[in-house]
Amino acid sequence: MRLSRNCFLLCSGCHKCAFFFTSMQVLSEAQHEPGFCAFYEECGFNPLVDDSTALIPPTVPCLNYSPARHLTGAHYLKLKQVCPMLDNGKSNTYACCSIKQLKSLESSLRLSKVILLRCPSCADNFAHLHCINTCSPNQTQTVEVTKVMNITTFQNTTDTAVVAYKAFISTTFADSAFGSCKNVRIPATGGFAIGTMCGPYGATQCTPQYWYDFQGDSSNGLAPLDIDFKLINEGNTTGLPAGVVPYNGRALKCNETTPTEGEACSCQDCTESCQMIQISPTTSPFTLLGADGYLVVSIILFCLLTFAFLLYLFVGRGKDQNSNDVNQPLIDPAEVTCTDRNSLVAQAFLSSKFQFWGTLMATYPLTVLLLSAVVVAVFSAGLKSIELTTDPVELWSATNSRARMEKEFHDTTFDPFFRTNQLILTAPGRKGHQYDSLLFGPTNFSGIISKELIMQLLELQTRIQFWSEDLNRIASLKDVCFAPLNPVNSSLTDCAVNSLPQYFQNSVNNINAKVNMTENGVTAEVDWRDHLIYCLNSPLSFKDITDLGLSCMADYGAPVFPFLAVGGYKGKCLSALILTFSLNNYARDNVKFKVAMQWEQEFINMVQEYRNNPNTNFTFAFMAERSLEDEINRTTAEDIPIFMISYAVIFVYIAVALGEYSSLKRILVDSKFLVGLGGILVVGCSVLASMGFYSWIGIPSSLVILQVVPFLVLAVGADNIFIFVLEYQRDVRRAGETREEHIGRILGNVAPSMLLCSLSESVCFFLGGLSTMPAVKSFALYAALAVLMDFVLQMTAFVALLSLDARRQDNNRCELVCCLTVKTQRANKPNEGFLLPLMRKYYAPALLNCYSRIIVMVVFIFMFCASLFLMFHVTVGLDQELAMPKGSYMLDYFQYLYKYFEVGVPVYFVTKKGYNFSTMAGMNGVCSSVGCDEYSLTQKIQYATEFPDQSYLAIPANSWVDDYIDWLNPGSGCCRLYTSGPNIGNFCSANICKSNCLGILSSRPNVPKFNRFLPDFLGNRPDLQCPKGGLGAYDKAVVMDKDTGEIIGKSSRGWTGPPVTALLVLMPASRFMAYHTPLTNSQEFTAALLRARELAHNITMGMRQIPGTAPDFEVFPYTVTNVFYEQYLTIVSEGFFTISQCLVPTFVVCCLLLGLDLRSGFLNLITIIMITVDTVGVMTLWGIDYNAVALINLVTAVGISVEFVSHMTRSFALSIKPTHVERAKEATANMGSAVFAGVAMTNLPGILVLALAKAQLIQIFFFRLNLIITLLGMAHGLVFLPVLLSYFGPGVNKAVLLQLQQEKEKARRALEMKNNLKQAYENISYEDTETKQEPDSSCTEPSKHVDGPSKMKESEVEVKEERIDRF
Repeated sequence: MRLSRNCFLLCSGCHKCAFFFTSMQVLSEAQHEPGFCAFYEECGFNPLVDDSTALIPPTVPCLNYSPARHLTGAHYLKLKQVCPMLDNGKSNTYACCSIKQLKSLESSLRLSKVILLRCPSCADNFAHLHCINTCSPNQTQTVEVTKVMNITTFQNTTDTAVVAYKAFISTTFADSAFGSCKNVRIPATGGFAIGTMCGPYGATQCTPQYWYDFQGDSSNGLAPLDIDFKLINEGNTTGLPAGVVPYNGRALKCNETTPTEGEACSCQDCTESCQMIQISPTTSPFTLLGADGYLVVSIILFCLLTFAFLLYLFVGRGKDQNSNDVNQPLIDPAEVTCTDRNSLVAQAFLSSKFQFWGTLMATYPLTVLLLSAVVVAVFSAGLKSIELTTDPVELWSATNSRARMEKEFHDTTFDPFFRTNQLILTAPGRKGHQYDSLLFGPTNFSGIISKELIMQLLELQTRIQFWSEDLNRIASLKDVCFAPLNPVNSSLTDCAVNSLPQYFQNSVNNINAKVNMTENGVTAEVDWRDHLIYCLNSPLSFKDITDLGLSCMADYGAPVFPFLAVGGYKGKCLSALILTFSLNNYARDNVKFKVAMQWEQEFINMVQEYRNNPNTNFTFAFMAERSLEDEINRTTAEDIPIFMISYAVIFVYIAVALGEYSSLKRILVDSKFLVGLGGILVVGCSVLASMGFYSWIGIPSSLVILQVVPFLVLAVGADNIFIFVLEYQRDVRRAGETREEHIGRILGNVAPSMLLCSLSESVCFFLGGLSTMPAVKSFALYAALAVLMDFVLQMTAFVALLSLDARRQDNNRCELVCCLTVKTQRANKPNEGFLLPLMRKYYAPALLNCYSRIIVMVVFIFMFCASLFLMFHVTVGLDQELAMPKGSYMLDYFQYLYKYFEVGVPVYFVTKKGYNFSTMAGMNGVCSSVGCDEYSLTQKIQYATEFPDQSYLAIPANSWVDDYIDWLNPGSGCCRLYTSGPNIGNFCSANICKSNCLGILSSRPNVPKFNRFLPDFLGNRPDLQCPKGGLGAYDKAVVMDKDTGEIIGKSSRGWTGPPVTALLVLMPASRFMAYHTPLTNSQEFTAALLRARELAHNITMGMRQIPGTAPDFEVFPYTVTNVFYEQYLTIVSEGFFTISQCLVPTFVVCCLLLGLDLRSGFLNLITIIMITVDTVGVMTLWGIDYNAVALINLVTAVGISVEFVSHMTRSFALSIKPTHVERAKEATANMGSAVFAGVAMTNLPGILVLALAKAQLIQIFFFRLNLIITLLGMAHGLVFLPVLLSYFGPGVNKAVLLQLQQEKEKARRALEMKNNLKQAYENISYEDTETKQEPDSSCTEPSKHVDGPSKMKESEVEVKEERIDRF
């Protein structure tokens, strides 16, 4: 194969030339005939192979054309052990190999058997061919020696050694042997064993020819000489030397047993052994009549609702709804229902109590303000111990949720998942180049793959050093890094750093290495590029096939898989370099946690500094473990001014809008700047009191609360302020009424409505506190108390403030400058402002005419049905990019991550206590090699990886059980014992001792052996002699008792098996690591979690059937992202439950405070439901995902909707106008104007300011969503609800009408009595006049006196009727 390598011999001297021609003559005399050998016995070491780089001794045979030897005794037994396929019995076995050759062959085959032994037929086929080449009695028929050399033998003599030959194999045998091995797995990595035995082609491009070429290449450090394998089609003799018969023995299929009683390979290693897997089809979308089912249902619902409305319109409607004149009939007391009486009693009771309360508060304003301040101060004092939650896990995952408990179990039983710090580099501006490799041919390299950039990347890896106050010394990566193979006293080279320079062991010398190499007669230079090409396809190699002789393993001893080191690997266009630092995930109270955080900050600073350097050749994307939390906190701090501006805009609006502005001269007197400021302070104090109270009792706050709760309470509080102040301004103080009584009377009118809304919202939020999501729960609790405190302070402090302001206004004192007064007096008439007349004169009549009402009903029914359809298509989840502010470096990182990474996050399948791994049944129920159960734990995971689109699993799970079984197998040569010395009988490494732990080949160890050697396996560092060692790969996967060495476990609840002492090995905590497919959004993360749980449940149910398994044994999947995405599995039902809880009190409170008015409560509820549904529908149209943040805003939407709806409903219910339409007009004009000014116009300016925020979360879930909520609330409250009430609202309260009727009758009778008394008085006066003859003027006085009381009485009745009529 490599005759060209002999050129240097030709230049050495003539005596070497003579040897060359002699060798050619010897080779030409050899005949290809049966029963003859081409070579025999070991000559010495191959002079063409560098001993220092060879992984096994390069021993070559002596050229010896002679008959095959008859084997007997020990020679025969060794052949039978190493090459059983050549055994023809003691008396008839011939071979062409000595016992020394058999031992060398056995040693060479052992390296391959370590990884192939899990599939006996593959291991047998692999050994089969090499036994034929080395020992076949018909060796000359299948082998042709092509190159020999004169060497010094082991006996110090000179002999001719064979250093190259051709081996002729039929394609039938080669294809069958290759087929039996191509699917054999390496449990530790989940990859294919064939990938380590196919050179630069890896597992994906490997073919039988490439496979045999690698086995015959002496440059790989495993082959002692060059073998040129010729694969010949069966029956084709073209070009074959005379007498050559390509070997065509029978290669075993992977699903066949071996002659030595080896079992058929398992499904994981042999597709032919797999059963047909029936995958349940994915859930198909809901369809009706071949169309989207939700669309069809929505259309049908729209048609039904529209038809029902039109039917009611033309059939069931009376003149009242037509707004025709309806005379008020006389009410018979028998007509008054219990509901009407209850409503009247409730309103009278609440009005009287609030009137008394308001008068009292207004009478002692300073005392009230002082007491209010003291109460707020006491509550707010709790802020000194406030705890602000910023950890995303604590915010979005409940402590008793399944994901949190699984995380707690994993992190306490095993170590927490290491901290990841990653750097992704590209060079888009650099041109690529083509490299003409001697070994691999023309290869395209992108601009990122250059020696210069690799050296810069290597420099980045070693730059980070800093002074640590916690360690009191200079700290570096080695102090905090994850070092799997040397966790104690780690050096820098022990740190798990995955990057492309690791293919060169982070050595500048290795990167700069060059050597001339001859291949197929062509000599060329090979360098780092050849080594890189080889390692990218064979990352598990300890030596490449170039003359550089470099290893592909990282300097910390583990392989670096291409998908962790480069981007675009699968596409074969290496477009990015990936550098990953793994740090230990210390507990937060560990001193090294601060060091790790400091290292990560230095890492970020260094990368940012390097990126900002104009000479940098890279384009960077990077992240540290702390980055997510840091960026969220940073953007929150940066957006605080935006919120402050928003609140300032709202304050300015309230201060301006509350003013009366009746005269330019009185503008400073009639303004309400201080009242507006007082209202804002009341809101702020209520929020502070709520936060302080919950801080007292230990319920933590969050940034969401700081951002949303003040906004919510401000919306609610501003509405109440406007209703109260506007009602005060629109009313005239009665004769003889004091200022305090006036304020109390106004409060008696409006406070029941304020109580209705505030109590509904507060109870709504308190019930929302039952949510399992921590962020939603804490928000609901804080909001509930804040709304309640806001109402209490409005009933106390704000009433006192208004009293003081009214006193100032009555005294004509200017606001802010109270010492100044104006001479212009305040007009003693109502001040309706401009909005109330506008709505009364134009808006209400336009909205409530007969045509507009029909259009409004149809349009809003359509909106509801369309939103219902859209609601079922809203996207559930929250992509992590949205948590980052615009311009954050994390956004670039996420973009690069999704583009360049070939696999997703690791997923551990964790077994809890209750399973016996040490029994044969226990091992078979977990493993996936020969003899394992068809549906074992790892085999089921393997099945799942065959369907990655449904399972979201890309790489099968590693299995310490499989590797432990192989490690114990004597055929692997891994488990060795000292046979002498002080450590006799103890475990020793395979490169030191020769005595196996198990004397005979056994498929499974017994229980004592299993328990005895498991700690040795977990502590055995993998190397070339034994790559199955468990250190690094599995030492953290099994929890062992430090004292007994047994697997930790306790007796399970309900266990009725053997005593506890016998169960210590029955219930281990163990884990098996697989990899997800690349997951790019929250929907994929959620689906991956769901599928993993389904798979784990299936595994659990299967393993519980294995004898000795505890009934509560469980397997669960664990991924670091589960705690974030678990909420989306239940957030739809959670949201439905939470919002339903919020809707119930709005109905109940409305009914109760309106005197069991079910119709008003029901209409109130319908409108709020429509607002909520329409909000979700518009969310779908505007691209707003449904998640916990959106749920918080939807709960807020219910609260704000109460403000838009409940005031209007109550105003309509209490109106005594004769028709529904007139009552709706009155409610729209009087209350609608206050709601519009107090809720809509208060929210909108502040919301619009939030559009300037940098944080995408604020822009989407606070600006967009709150804008939707406000606009929809305003549309439903001021457009739809008045129309709905005009059609379906409750009738006039007959108890009120009866009361008015009775009062009028009483007044009429009183008037008649007065008139009668007047007539009698006049008669008496006439007689007296005749007697006394008084002047005329005296007779007019009594008349004047009599008319006065009667007119006053009529006036009082009219005033009372007007008051009830207006509100």
